[in-house]
Amino acid sequence: MISCADLDNGMKPLSQYSDSVQKWAFIFDPSAISQKERLRELEWFEYVSRDLQGISIRSTAENIQTHYWESLFLSRAFEEITGIKVEHKIQPEGDLVPELMDQIENNNYLYDIYVNDADLIGTHLRLNSVINLTTYMERDGWQYTNPYLDLDDFLNLEMGQDYDGNQLQLPDQQFANLYWFRYDWFSRKDIKKLFYQLYGYELGVPLNWAAYNDIAEFFSHNRIDGNKVYGHLDYGKPSPSLGWRFTDSWLAMAGVGDQGIPNGLPVDDWGIRVEDSIPVGSSVIRGGATDSPAAIYALQTYLDWLNKYAPSDAQLWEWVDAGTRAAQGDIAQRIFQYTNWLSDPSFHSLSSPVTYNDGSPRWRVAPSPHGKYWNEGMKSGYQDCGSWTIPRGIDGKKRAAAWLWAQFCVSKTVSLKKFLEGGTPVRISTLNSPYIRKRIDSYGGLIEFYLSASQKQWTSSSLNVPYYSEMAEIWWKNITFALTGELSSEETMTLIALEQDNLMSGLQLLQFNPRIEVGQGRDFWLSRSGSPKPENPDAQVPETMSYEKILQRWRTGK
Repeated sequence: MISCADLDNGMKPLSQYSDSVQKWAFIFDPSAISQKERLRELEWFEYVSRDLQGISIRSTAENIQTHYWESLFLSRAFEEITGIKVEHKIQPEGDLVPELMDQIENNNYLYDIYVNDADLIGTHLRLNSVINLTTYMERDGWQYTNPYLDLDDFLNLEMGQDYDGNQLQLPDQQFANLYWFRYDWFSRKDIKKLFYQLYGYELGVPLNWAAYNDIAEFFSHNRIDGNKVYGHLDYGKPSPSLGWRFTDSWLAMAGVGDQGIPNGLPVDDWGIRVEDSIPVGSSVIRGGATDSPAAIYALQTYLDWLNKYAPSDAQLWEWVDAGTRAAQGDIAQRIFQYTNWLSDPSFHSLSSPVTYNDGSPRWRVAPSPHGKYWNEGMKSGYQDCGSWTIPRGIDGKKRAAAWLWAQFCVSKTVSLKKFLEGGTPVRISTLNSPYIRKRIDSYGGLIEFYLSASQKQWTSSSLNVPYYSEMAEIWWKNITFALTGELSSEETMTLIALEQDNLMSGLQLLQFNPRIEVGQGRDFWLSRSGSPKPENPDAQVPETMSYEKILQRWRTGK
């Protein structure tokens, strides 16, 4: 078997590499690594797959640009180099997850490998349903593990790990939820002057929800250059993505959970209390916080802003509809911007209303502001970490071929090119590459965010969520009642907490199974320190900061 040392022992003349390796080493430019290094890495894929040629595998991923590019482009490169044919199906996440659950629970073969969000890590752990990649790399799969994989180069590798640090999922792409705003408007002297006259403090990046509300009100009630604009952007159509709007750390931003990275301990950002890795309740009566005053405040704030400051048709949108809506040029800020959409040409083309004539962005990204229950040391926001996940029933050559395909898609040869297509980084070397460094200003602060120490405060749903697929449904189906006015915010969160506890109490998982017991009452838990937190009647004092100061903090690691 060819080894890393063998590959590094001198450089062969270019003509001695196969035509396919030469071809794709040239095509994968720009890259974070040199042509010499690309040739060696691609040659390894060619060499190690000699006994797998002719195998066909099936994989699937959600419908974002990164995965379309993998399906249409990378699969062709992989087949030409390795002889392994890949059918990479792209579908909505709401369709992908039920298929995954069907395969791992009922052993119905559908795919050899999934790109599945690390949000399901708690489910995979408790069902023992996926291949432990750490063990596979060390034992049966060592000969199929890329000597240039360099796990230390991955961003947020920990999101796919179990409580013991074993890698159950390997990151393929990731994007964060950040605050997005029109830097050009926030910098204009006339707009800044008017804002100060009306609110008594400087217009800048809002550090808390009180300032965000003022800014939303200001832009919604004042025309810019004679044009109607909106101070907020959101979505509210009943669908799985409405659930993500909340479980993707909205409650954490409000301050629902406890301090502690990645998700708060003992109460996490879903409001679930966990003791010794075992979920014990969501309701305040059981020490959880899903129906706490902070959670009710989070939902009510969402409803207020959606109705007051967002475009009138926002309630008809899903996340995909709202994804690039800010690029139309009439949105001043968005508190909950999934950054994968920022790679869309609508945010960068010369004809876009949100770019300057030279193509540079009029917009920036910054940290998301916090609600009034948030404290230092808490999680700050959400990162999606779509990760390669191999169901336990896939073995032998199929598993080896699937593992090679996953590694190919995240290889150093490929990763920079993939980032340019989809805007979803997975490697530190991509962000530090000379190519990106020279163009850092065109990303509106995104590169500085990912290279900062702060980005570790943006995490996915935690190991504490024991059965993500069904628990996520509870959220969007019940929040729909709040949107229609059938239930109040308090009634809605009470129902969500109750249904989560009922679902968890009926689970029979292989390990760390939830233990939902009779509660001790709201007064008992709300009188204690930490989460769940009692009602806070005080209004926040609005706070803002200049974007330049935030950028400097990111660059200096503060």
